[in-house]
Amino acid sequence: MSGPLAGIRVLDLTSVLVGPYCTQILAEMGAEVTKVEAPEGDVVRLIGPERHRLMGGMFLTINRGKRSIAMDLKQPAARDALLRLAKEADVFVTNVRPAAMARLGLDYEALHQANPRIVYASIQGYGQDGPYAPRPAYDDLMQGAALIAGLHARATGGEPRYAPLAMADRITGLMMANAINGALYHRERTGQGQLVEVPMFETMLTFVLGDHITGKAFDPPLDGGGYQRHLSADRKPYRTKDGFVCTMIYNDRQWRNFCAAVGWPDLVSTDPRFASHATRTRHIDEILAMLSELFLTRTSAEWLQILADADLPVTPVHTLDSIFEDPHVVATGFFQPEDHPTEGRVRRMAVPMRFSAAGEPERRPAPNLGEHSRAVLAEGGFSEAEIDALVAAGAVKAR
Repeated sequence: MSGPLAGIRVLDLTSVLVGPYCTQILAEMGAEVTKVEAPEGDVVRLIGPERHRLMGGMFLTINRGKRSIAMDLKQPAARDALLRLAKEADVFVTNVRPAAMARLGLDYEALHQANPRIVYASIQGYGQDGPYAPRPAYDDLMQGAALIAGLHARATGGEPRYAPLAMADRITGLMMANAINGALYHRERTGQGQLVEVPMFETMLTFVLGDHITGKAFDPPLDGGGYQRHLSADRKPYRTKDGFVCTMIYNDRQWRNFCAAVGWPDLVSTDPRFASHATRTRHIDEILAMLSELFLTRTSAEWLQILADADLPVTPVHTLDSIFEDPHVVATGFFQPEDHPTEGRVRRMAVPMRFSAAGEPERRPAPNLGEHSRAVLAEGGFSEAEIDALVAAGAVKAR
């Protein structure tokens, strides 16, 4: 095994996206992740399209690198078996609400008793010391509660709407992966396991308000909050004669380069609105409106060349078709073909982390439901007779 987390064993009692994204990151750093699923499987298995039932494309992507054991944790025999497996685990991850985990007898106290060194990672909707603690949470709710939907309405003058991706799930998953690594480092120094809690709501508030608290960071507030550049109605890809391009003209040097490239005077020196980053932010609506008019005068290909020649950041507006042909993506091999044992040829995205000294982890495909149930139990010290009894009782499902 290789990777910076090689040798770390993770029991992954998570489903949907927030937890599985966290444990995917751990797996891609070399941890051995065992996904503990209900007998019917993670609901994301059902999100199509699919070649075979319970193996949808989203599941294949977010659960690669893991093994699967299927257990009916409402049965005491399955609960006891999981606690037995936990004795050899380093990390236990769950996004089940804490009250439900307590009813199952799988709260932190139970896992700590089984293994005092374990890092128990609990992803929650809300911090457990507030009135929202028992509430369920999903990505859409978090985007609304953490200002994203409302800020979209303020920026566009339209209705609130969600970003078209599960960004709250993935951001919270990243936060928990980071917290788990911190807890593992603490354990290396002290020998102590611990409970790690990461709530979605508070995580997203820190993420969004990092940009938009602005004047409300002061007491009393200096303004009504909101980063004006992000909220400008013209902060969007620029329409050209035949399509769209993205650019970001930010600092003084970039503005001078841009003005020279398009034949404008040096606005940094001649127009007070462009004199500094602060003045440009205050006049951002006017500035972006000027650019929007200018970009209509040339084609996308012309703008891509002009801006690249002027050493300015620029990119096309990709679609779900064009991204696979992007020259950089092609050159770096970001999309890699993989032959899945049951699903045939699939596309695998490259791991966006490289470690010069840790090596590359083994590439494992996403598992079928219960594919590794028997192997995981055998590695945990269960005899063949014990495994057969668990399967016969329905406490464990095996392929």
